[in-house]
Amino acid sequence: MAVAWVHRVPVDRITAQAREVRFWRTVLTALAGVLFGLGWLAARGFAAVWLAVSWAVVAVRVGWREGRKPAGTSGGG
Repeated sequence: MAVAWVHRVPVDRITAQAREVRFWRTVLTALAGVLFGLGWLAARGFAAVWLAVSWAVVAVRVGWREGRKPAGTSGGG
Protein backbone atom coordinates (compact mmCIF):
# COMPACT_ATOMS: atom_id res chain seq x y z
CA MET A 1 0.00 0.00 0.00
CA ALA A 2 2.76 2.50 0.91
CA VAL A 3 4.59 1.79 -2.36
CA ALA A 4 1.53 2.33 -4.57
CA TRP A 5 1.91 6.12 -4.75
CA VAL A 6 5.55 5.83 -5.87
CA HIS A 7 4.43 4.41 -9.22
CA ARG A 8 2.35 7.54 -9.85
CA VAL A 9 5.33 9.91 -9.47
CA PRO A 10 6.36 11.18 -12.94
CA VAL A 11 10.06 10.38 -12.55
CA ASP A 12 10.80 10.78 -16.27
CA ARG A 13 9.32 14.30 -16.38
CA ILE A 14 11.17 15.26 -13.22
CA THR A 15 14.45 13.95 -14.62
CA ALA A 16 13.95 15.80 -17.91
CA GLN A 17 13.23 19.08 -16.15
CA ALA A 18 16.13 18.59 -13.73
CA ARG A 19 18.52 18.23 -16.67
CA GLU A 20 17.34 21.57 -18.05
CA VAL A 21 18.50 23.40 -14.91
CA ARG A 22 21.75 25.26 -15.55
CA PHE A 23 24.11 25.45 -12.57
CA TRP A 24 25.69 28.88 -13.13
CA ARG A 25 22.41 30.49 -14.12
CA THR A 26 20.90 29.18 -10.88
CA VAL A 27 23.86 30.45 -8.86
CA LEU A 28 23.69 33.89 -10.52
CA THR A 29 19.93 34.07 -9.98
CA ALA A 30 20.37 33.27 -6.28
CA LEU A 31 23.15 35.87 -6.01
CA ALA A 32 20.97 38.47 -7.74
CA GLY A 33 18.16 37.68 -5.32
CA VAL A 34 20.44 38.18 -2.33
CA LEU A 35 21.78 41.48 -3.70
CA PHE A 36 18.26 42.67 -4.50
CA GLY A 37 17.21 41.85 -0.95
CA LEU A 38 20.18 43.74 0.49
CA GLY A 39 19.35 46.75 -1.67
CA TRP A 40 15.72 46.65 -0.60
CA LEU A 41 16.69 46.45 3.07
CA ALA A 42 19.18 49.30 2.67
CA ALA A 43 16.52 51.48 1.03
CA ARG A 44 14.06 50.77 3.85
CA GLY A 45 16.73 51.43 6.46
CA PHE A 46 17.74 54.76 4.90
CA ALA A 47 14.07 55.74 4.61
CA ALA A 48 13.58 55.09 8.32
CA VAL A 49 16.75 57.01 9.22
CA TRP A 50 15.71 59.89 6.95
CA LEU A 51 12.30 60.07 8.63
CA ALA A 52 13.86 60.07 12.10
CA VAL A 53 16.43 62.73 11.22
CA SER A 54 13.95 65.00 9.46
CA TRP A 55 11.49 64.65 12.35
CA ALA A 56 14.21 65.57 14.84
CA VAL A 57 15.29 68.59 12.77
CA VAL A 58 11.72 69.87 12.51
CA ALA A 59 11.21 69.34 16.25
CA VAL A 60 14.33 71.40 16.99
CA ARG A 61 13.20 74.12 14.58
CA VAL A 62 9.75 74.32 16.18
CA GLY A 63 11.32 74.41 19.64
CA TRP A 64 13.73 77.13 18.55
CA ARG A 65 10.89 79.26 17.20
CA GLU A 66 8.86 78.76 20.37
CA GLY A 67 11.86 79.69 22.50
CA ARG A 68 12.46 82.90 20.53
CA LYS A 69 8.94 84.23 21.18
CA PRO A 70 8.54 86.85 23.89
CA ALA A 71 7.59 85.54 27.32
CA GLY A 72 3.89 84.81 27.75
CA THR A 73 3.12 84.29 24.04
CA SER A 74 4.16 80.65 23.72
CA GLY A 75 1.38 78.36 22.61
CA GLY A 76 0.81 75.50 24.95
CA GLY A 77 -0.18 72.91 22.40
